[in-house]
Amino acid sequence: MATWASRAEHCESEAQEKLHRMELDEEEVAEIMAYLIEHRFIDDERYAAAYVRDKANYAAWGPKKIAQGLRLKGISDSTASDALDQIDREQYIATLERLIASHRRSVKAKSPMELRAKLTRYALSRGFTYDMASSIIGDCRED
Repeated sequence: MATWASRAEHCESEAQEKLHRMELDEEEVAEIMAYLIEHRFIDDERYAAAYVRDKANYAAWGPKKIAQGLRLKGISDSTASDALDQIDREQYIATLERLIASHRRSVKAKSPMELRAKLTRYALSRGFTYDMASSIIGDCRED
C-alpha cells in the first residue's frame, strides 16, 4: 500500500476503499491506514491542494465543481476550503473568460437572451458561480 500511495496523491477514503476491496478486516485496515497517515503516504490536505490545482488548471473546473469533487472524496469542508483558497479568484475568472469565448463560437441562439441563458448554463455546469458567469457574460448581443 505504501508503494501504491507513493506513486500518486491519494486521499484516506480512496485508500480505505482499496483496502476493503482486498477483503481485509477492520482491524487490519485501521492498522494499515494509521501507518500510511503517520508516515505521510496519505495526507488529505496535500491531496486536496493537488486536486484543486489539477482541476482548476487542467480540467478548467470552477470552484463549486471542485468543492463537490472533494466532498465526494470524503475531504472535510474546512480542508477543501483551505485548498480552494490557494487558487485566486482572478485565475478562475481568466479560465471562465477563455471557456465562455470558446463556447460562444459554437452556440446557436435565436436571441441575445437565449444566448445569455445558454452561456450561463454552460458556466454553471463547469462549476462556476452565477455571479462569476454573469460578470463575464454581461449583455450578450448577436455578433
